[in-house]
Amino acid sequence: MISQVVKQKIQNLSVHDLLEQSRQFNVPLTKAQATEIVSFLKSSNLNPLDEKDRMKALKKLAQITDPKTAQKVNKIFQEMIKENGLSHWF
Repeated sequence: MISQVVKQKIQNLSVHDLLEQSRQFNVPLTKAQATEIVSFLKSSNLNPLDEKDRMKALKKLAQITDPKTAQKVNKIFQEMIKENGLSHWF
């Protein structure tokens, strides 16, 4: 059930939302990068609860942006998990 909720949030993510999050967490993203990231997330069938799938997503993110930005995004993801009380699922 948690996996479905997370997948639904990913499917509903907009470029605007991603850019807002990147500004909030001080992770520089261009609109083109955000567009490509959102497109990738919406088209992939990766399971966000699976460690291997998350690593695949981070590798793709590093290709879209750069390794340093991908690491920052991973930290944001971890913080969002903590904020939503979902640490035990990851």
